[in-house]
Amino acid sequence: MQAIQAQLQQQAPDNEPPSTEINVQNLCYHPAGTEAPLLSDVTLRVPPKQMGLVYGRSGAGKTTLLQLIAGLTQPTSGSITLVGAPGGNGAAPSAVMTSSERLARTGLVFQFPERHFLAATLQQELAFAWPQDMLSLQQLSCRAGVVLPALGLDHIPLDTPLRQLSDGYKRRCALAVALVRRPSVLLLDEPLAGLDWQSRADIASVLGKLKQECTVLVVSHDLRELEPLIDVAWEMEPGGRLKPVQWPPTKE
Repeated sequence: MQAIQAQLQQQAPDNEPPSTEINVQNLCYHPAGTEAPLLSDVTLRVPPKQMGLVYGRSGAGKTTLLQLIAGLTQPTSGSITLVGAPGGNGAAPSAVMTSSERLARTGLVFQFPERHFLAATLQQELAFAWPQDMLSLQQLSCRAGVVLPALGLDHIPLDTPLRQLSDGYKRRCALAVALVRRPSVLLLDEPLAGLDWQSRADIASVLGKLKQECTVLVVSHDLRELEPLIDVAWEMEPGGRLKPVQWPPTKE
């Protein structure tokens, strides 16, 4: 797989995605109507073009953390910044980023992407919410021409109904939808869950290439395939507290 973002940058050098780090400081999330906060004083930093891992028991708050970083909801307190500037000069933003600003910079792939597809076919899903003027559609076509072969999707007709694809290919399609928008941060919720061994190996290989091009944060229980790719890691403990862990883990 060739460098996806590098080829996309050649197509649009005036809009080069930044080299970005994820910086979360003292994050708390206590939605109305809940007795206890879902996240408590969470702090993490994933350096540019590295892969971070958050693992822990189900229900501890891992997916909620990804949704907050992606800008799908607003934290109760604390800050989330995606530190970087166009051109990759590493300059920090002057203020805490809003949810809409983070949403524009991130790509989030859910654990079960088929539940979040908004269209019937791959072509429709790629174009969903994309500007429909001729110039924008040509840009989408160029980007898809880079992303789809890199993810092993170029042999699938664009009018194929998404429901007919295997779970592994649905994950690839969800990645493609995120990548054509050229995010500087990629957030993945259980990217290997429920896949057969070959699909797990294929997706892990794709992620190994992607971490060379954008900053990645993964929530996962599947550590065996991902362990060689991880640079920094945390365990989400009950009560929504995040604990840094040594990585790679000590072998006993």
